Amino acid sequence: MPGSKSFFRTAPVLIWAGMISSSAVGAQPGAGDLEALVVPSKEVGSGVELARRQIADTDLLGALGTLERVQFAHPEALAPRLLYVSLLCRLDDRQGAEVELSGLAGQAIGNDSWAEVTAACGSIERPRTGKKK
Repeated sequence: MPGSKSFFRTAPVLIWAGMISSSAVGAQPGAGDLEALVVPSKEVGSGVELARRQIADTDLLGALGTLERVQFAHPEALAPRLLYVSLLCRLDDRQGAEVELSGLAGQAIGNDSWAEVTAACGSIERPRTGKKK
């Protein structure tokens, strides 16, 4: 039977695809869940607070997404950017953290905020304060 060989090759793939799609459908958040993430991200304070709760719940990738939304809405805000840098280090993306920090040259970073960055990143060059070039 020529068709039986192809069935035995594709059947495991079809079964696997069915398992993935059925588990993904059950795991998708509802509209209320998404709104609970997006609405706080519109403001700096509530977005950073949400990200800190996500970090406490070990949802580091969720916290990154929250901070990205906050930074998109408020690119001038320093607090979400510094928390984002510390998360990148915790996720072993030191190069990404250094790139983010390079964009902060000229901004005054408080010692408490910098302590959080170095707690996650270890020894890392602090951006210079003063005027941006």
